[in-house]
Amino acid sequence: MTPPEPDRGRPVADDQVRIVPADEASWDDLRAIFGTADYASKCQCQRFKILGDHWTALPLAERAERLREQTGCDDAGASSTSGLVAYLDGEPAGWCAVEPRTAFPRLARMRVPWTGRQEDKADDGVWAVTCLIVRKGFRGRGLTYPLARATIGFARERGARAIEAYPMITRPDVEITWGELHVGSRNVFADAGFAEVSAPTLRRVVMRVDFRAERPVGTA
Repeated sequence: MTPPEPDRGRPVADDQVRIVPADEASWDDLRAIFGTADYASKCQCQRFKILGDHWTALPLAERAERLREQTGCDDAGASSTSGLVAYLDGEPAGWCAVEPRTAFPRLARMRVPWTGRQEDKADDGVWAVTCLIVRKGFRGRGLTYPLARATIGFARERGARAIEAYPMITRPDVEITWGELHVGSRNVFADAGFAEVSAPTLRRVVMRVDFRAERPVGTA
């Protein structure tokens, strides 16, 4: 089905959006979101999962098959999944990659996540949001905002003690290509409640939510 033309004058309302773990979505829905023409279709959300020359050597069909296995699409009983799928007015419209930070081995080789702070790269209690995708025909209505908010409960319910993201700083009248912005923008994560913990470059920040165990009533 061809998606509707985007209504850039009307941000999405909460009651228009349904967000589910990817294993509750169909593979056809995910393929519709990733499309066939731009950065998302080429990456298949594998950029942070593949090291070195394996990234350029891996055929597109295999990238897609890896994504299908990682998400557990069409299998609501999957033991794990790798992200969230957003539906807008019932149509598959957005994707967000969110998993333990250790699920993204390329992050361990990058400067952005680690500059200016001390972190255990092997700590799988810290989760990471690495990618936000909005399907063509649905862009320009703020769908990344509810997706970013949904990552917090998704990670907390699965035992994370913290969740972080590595978004770009956007400025008025400064163009950022869609491919660059797949990590999300600082404003989106600030709206969701993420706090900035470091600014490793002029264009990128690390933002984070730390979960604290709830204390029983009556305890100090």
